[in-house]
Amino acid sequence: MTKAKVLYVMQEITPYLKENQISHIGRHLPQGIQERGREIRTFMPRYGNINERRNQLHEVIRLSGMNLIIDDADHPLIIKVASIQQARMQVYFIDNEDYFHRKALYRDKNDKFFPDNDERMIFFARGVMETVKKLGWPPDIIHCHGWFTSLLPLYIKTAFKDNPLFSDSKVIYSLYDHAFAEKVDDGMIKKLKYDKIKEADLKSYKTADYSGLVKGAMQYSDAVIMGSETIEPDLINFANSLDIPVINFQDKESYIESYNDFYNELLKDIED
Repeated sequence: MTKAKVLYVMQEITPYLKENQISHIGRHLPQGIQERGREIRTFMPRYGNINERRNQLHEVIRLSGMNLIIDDADHPLIIKVASIQQARMQVYFIDNEDYFHRKALYRDKNDKFFPDNDERMIFFARGVMETVKKLGWPPDIIHCHGWFTSLLPLYIKTAFKDNPLFSDSKVIYSLYDHAFAEKVDDGMIKKLKYDKIKEADLKSYKTADYSGLVKGAMQYSDAVIMGSETIEPDLINFANSLDIPVINFQDKESYIESYNDFYNELLKDIED
């Protein structure tokens, strides 16, 4: 029997970045699911404060070289990979000099939100999708973690929905208590429409704030997981208003087994 394939799209992963709730899950969940018999692929952005030499990142020439057009400008897509030896897993990194060579994640040295975070999210989402296409690897489940991944469900269910690699994929979105007060660029909607995504598909994203991003992600997902113990009530209510499964917060001792059981339920739908 063919192993079920799970694609992890992570905002952060330790040891490449400092450990927090989301980076801990990014490190241990894929390993745990792989050990339970799944085939996995894991992606994250190649932020500029990741030490490539220490972490032994290297470019994958056969996957690199494509240009992604965002707002009429070409941006080369570079794919790098590294291995977490003790976990026996690889991590793919989406890289680009314009978006990911600055020595910070989402804010500059004065704590100002990067004005192009919208384009960075678009580039990351499209970069993941295009790379999975090049790999020719059809994921049964796509599990997105964090606000920086919140455009993936939109792309999967709109711009890439007719691609046979993704047409049967189940999308899970995990949200965390990593809210920010700023807005991403108001021009994000125009840039998304450039990818042949219709304006009617972008209703939730139009506010261009944290709430709008994660509501949009949930709207285009097949299931939602509360990744943090404390989530804003408005977001919990929105998730519960959707006709999809919603999984409550699971602690460190139980989340891998709980998520694996949940994947089994979603895979039943695929197999049926």
